Amino acid sequence: MAKLQVAIDLLTTEEALALAAKVAPYVDIIELGTPLIKNMGTAVITAMKNAHPDKLVFADFKTADTGELEADMAFKAGADLVTVLSTVGNATIIGAVKAAKAHGKGVVVDTIGNPDRVKRAQEVIELGVEFVELHAGLDEQWTPGYSIQVLIDEAARVGVPVSIAGGVNIDNIAAVVKAGVKVAVAGGAIYGAEDSAAAAKALREAIDAVK
Repeated sequence: MAKLQVAIDLLTTEEALALAAKVAPYVDIIELGTPLIKNMGTAVITAMKNAHPDKLVFADFKTADTGELEADMAFKAGADLVTVLSTVGNATIIGAVKAAKAHGKGVVVDTIGNPDRVKRAQEVIELGVEFVELHAGLDEQWTPGYSIQVLIDEAARVGVPVSIAGGVNIDNIAAVVKAGVKVAVAGGAIYGAEDSAAAAKALREAIDAVK
């Protein structure tokens, strides 16, 4: 069964902790977004892991260089998973994986901005990463004509463990899961909802209902 990941694209530790407290019963992975970590530093990772030790804490570093060093920083702060960009050289990913192995944690490769997400996902999985995130960022999602169906189709044919991030919501979550993803990532559908807990609960129930 696919895991549900909440992407917290808020800007303060207090806001992030408040949201996580509401949705924790329904999610498996708590992602701390890149703007949040840039704004609050690695202390927000530690705060989140201390508050939710039973959840996987995902530090969305989007590392582009010094893979081993940055991954080590994330894991020492309490992260279970950290992201490296797919567009970087393999050496950066290999370095991050080295740090992950030392800590017993995992690396996720984020395909944001990659012109061929499927090909790169198939390449980097051989480097020892946990899974690959087929990701359309917020700027791409706001582009006229964008459809999450592109990511769903890619997930169905990629043949390696992937997540989908790029507009997952209650209307498409079943199709996302049926594409065979390891993780479904929901951001705005949860933190932008009037009732975040109810939104997360509905997504969880929709995932569990997929046969």
